[in-house]
Amino acid sequence: MKPSPSPNNHFQHIKKLARSISIVENDADGYEELLEKLLLKNTQVVGITGPPGSGKSSILNRLVQEDYFHNKSICILAIDPSSPFNYGALLGDRIRISSFPDDRDIYFRSIASRGSLGGLSDKIIEILEVCRSADFDMIFIETVGVGQSEVEVAGLADTTVVVLTPESGDQVQSMKAGLMEIADIFALNKADHPAASTFHKNLQQVLEFKPSESNPPIVEMVATEGEGTSELLDKILSLKTSRDKSKKVMLLSDKIYRIIQKNRMKMLDKERIRQDLRNTSDLSTLNIYSFVKERYSDLLNDR
Repeated sequence: MKPSPSPNNHFQHIKKLARSISIVENDADGYEELLEKLLLKNTQVVGITGPPGSGKSSILNRLVQEDYFHNKSICILAIDPSSPFNYGALLGDRIRISSFPDDRDIYFRSIASRGSLGGLSDKIIEILEVCRSADFDMIFIETVGVGQSEVEVAGLADTTVVVLTPESGDQVQSMKAGLMEIADIFALNKADHPAASTFHKNLQQVLEFKPSESNPPIVEMVATEGEGTSELLDKILSLKTSRDKSKKVMLLSDKIYRIIQKNRMKMLDKERIRQDLRNTSDLSTLNIYSFVKERYSDLLNDR
């Protein structure tokens, strides 16, 4: 059990962390230098994902109330849908997750998805690295809830919990690879539903066809009542050291590729392209391939 920091030191620590995340999230001056100087800790990162309405926030709310988190520091990064006007988080996650126990040291951050289709934010890698440099015992990432496209979280999390409900019905039979393959643990929420038993069996049958040495455990839960929460936490803690490195390498390589691609694209913005097109006399017969080669050869040759 680690000693609790003084209230003033704790406030300064959180204030510094919050400011650092804002600098990184907004690409403010000095954000690259800040990232390069981070000293990362081996903090377990847990991703919680699944279709909308499956109970991700309710499960997370119950998890942080477990006795294990007495005198432990927790970070929650909740990816929230973006406002279409200012790209900020709508903060719906703060309404869903609001009953933290007083004896828990919890840092909660809403992060706008900013149009990202993978259930995360385009800045989540950098934000997570900032949080991993802080003194947290565990970091949770809750995704937006966009269904099968939420596979990016597996590239960042050490343990990925996929939340499903019996209301999914026969859809589990037709789920594509994506969401099914990233799960380290399945949390079957609303296990008191009349169709829960049938759904559990269908899910097990689907998993039998996965090319894997061992299938992910299925934990039945009723998040509103707290049922199954202790079992889920036990599974999460037991998987801390059993990581699928090949899966992580594949997904992280994709994320690193995107970081490099994004930085290279800073040399070209859409407004420049639009202006070049406005200056083109005849768009109806424009060959875009020769146009790109002629106007942007400096970018094409710099490989």
